[in-house]
Amino acid sequence: MNFKIFTSSLFLILSTVFVHAQVIVNEDIDYFPESEYTDSKDYLDIYMPEGKKDVPVIVYFHGGALLMGNKSWGKDIGHKVAKSGIGLVSVNYRLSPGFQHPAHLQDAAAATAWVINNIEKYGGDPQNVYVAGHSAGAYLAALLSIDFSVLQAHEIEPSTIRGTILISPFLYVEETAKVRIERDSVYKTIWGNEPENWVQASVTPHILPDRNNILLIYADGDEAWRKEQNERFAKAMTDIGNLRVYTKEVPNRDHLTLLSKILDEDDRIVKLIHDFVMKEE
Repeated sequence: MNFKIFTSSLFLILSTVFVHAQVIVNEDIDYFPESEYTDSKDYLDIYMPEGKKDVPVIVYFHGGALLMGNKSWGKDIGHKVAKSGIGLVSVNYRLSPGFQHPAHLQDAAAATAWVINNIEKYGGDPQNVYVAGHSAGAYLAALLSIDFSVLQAHEIEPSTIRGTILISPFLYVEETAKVRIERDSVYKTIWGNEPENWVQASVTPHILPDRNNILLIYADGDEAWRKEQNERFAKAMTDIGNLRVYTKEVPNRDHLTLLSKILDEDDRIVKLIHDFVMKEE
C-alpha cells in the first residue's frame, strides 16, 4: 500500500507511507524545513512496528566516512529493528567535501531534536529515544551523547537520550584524521588540517562523568586500530565513573558486513540492540 499523508512541523510536509509486513515506513520527512538542503540531506525515514504505540526509538546515522552515504543505507537495519518491536529513524545529513565539521553533527542534532519533538505521532515514545550509527555515523552518535552542548543548542537536555549504540565507530579524530589526510587530501575538508581542530572534533574533550549507558559493537574482522579505539574509549569512560559502558565483539564479520549481512540468520547486531534497549525499559 502506498499513499500520501501530511506530517506536521513548522510547515506541512508531504511524505510517503509504505506498509510492509509488521513494519510501517514513513519516508522523506523533512526534519529541518526552515532550510533548503540539496539532495534531501535534511530528510529522514521512520521505521515503526505496525500496530504498536509508545515504543522505544533509535535515531540512526549512516556511515560513509562523512563523505558519502544516505538514509537508504539504514533500510535493512530499520526493517529488522522495527520487526523486533523498536522504532528506527534513518537520517540524512550534509556531507564533506561540501561541508565541514561540525555541519554533519549539527544536522544529527537537528534530526534528533525533531524525533524527540515529533515521534509520538508515529507511535514512538519521546521519553525513550536512543542515538546510534555505523562507522562515521556512530562517531556522530557518540558526540551527540557526550558533548552536551550539541543537543542543548536545540533546547534538548542530554539526559533525554536514554542510551547510545555505536557500531564500529572511529572515535579519536586526532588519530584518525592524521592517518586519513596522509592517505587522501579530501579528508582535510572534514576536520581541516590543524591538529588542535582534530582534538576539538574528537571524543577526547568530552570523556567526562554523567555520560552513561553506551554500547559499542565492533567486528572480529575490524581493523586493529578501530577495535583499540573502541576498547580505549569504553575503559576511559568507565574509569571516570560512567556506568553501563559496554563493548561487544561480533564474530564472523568485518567493518562492512556488520551491516551488509544484517538480514542473515547468523546476525547478532539486532539482538544486541534489542537486548540493550529493552533492558533499559
